[in-house]
Amino acid sequence: MKFGQKIIYKSRREIEKMRRAGRVVGQILQLMRELAKAGVSTEELNRAAGERGAQLGAEMAFLNYQVDGISYPFPGNICASIDEEVVHGIPGKRRLEEGEIISIDVGSRLDGYYGDAAITLAIGEISDEKQRLIDVTRGALEAAIAAARPGGRLSDISRAVQKYVEAGGFSVVRDYVGHGVGQSLHEYPQVPNFVMPSLFSFDTALKPGMTLAIEPMVNAGTHQVKKLPNEWTVVTRDRKPSAHFEHSIAITEDGVEILTLP
Repeated sequence: MKFGQKIIYKSRREIEKMRRAGRVVGQILQLMRELAKAGVSTEELNRAAGERGAQLGAEMAFLNYQVDGISYPFPGNICASIDEEVVHGIPGKRRLEEGEIISIDVGSRLDGYYGDAAITLAIGEISDEKQRLIDVTRGALEAAIAAARPGGRLSDISRAVQKYVEAGGFSVVRDYVGHGVGQSLHEYPQVPNFVMPSLFSFDTALKPGMTLAIEPMVNAGTHQVKKLPNEWTVVTRDRKPSAHFEHSIAITEDGVEILTLP
């Protein structure tokens, strides 16, 4: 994916449009919570998400999304990533099994603006480690949102995620990051989940009108990942489980607003 090098600040009217697009995402994810059970296929989830998006008048943002270096566009309405799959799992015939976890990422486009969010769900009874992984990843997102304040820095978000995750004994993915969002699904700036001096030569102030997709991707083992031969799906190198939570937010004069609630 390509990122421009200029932050696009949104007006209140534009943020209202993003709120409507985000509400669609939130409602689809709520449906996924209800449907993701043992025996259900990821294609059934994919189809249900597309149908709900159409009912709400929105386009599914990921369907046919093209990325440089990948020979074909993404073929699903959602990303459905199971256990060691970190992101960009392609929906298909695979049926969910008791004890698995699934990360579902949803994007919508409505009236020219995007919403983007993700959740990780337990399928039936899961191991204590997987449950703690889910809890820590969700907590990292909450910590990041709490750190996103006008007058702060982009690195405050990254630091909050890394500190929370590593205190929980897990690792943050470094090859994939959050991003700006608005009239494009991926806008500048990138929003890493970790801090290192060379990365933050572009560290920027958080100002009202900035709209960001914050998305901790957290692994139970090593932070290292690799792509599968399908060119899209990213897995942990050690094949330990991974979790993913995401919200689109707006920086406002008063603080932060979550745009992808149902």
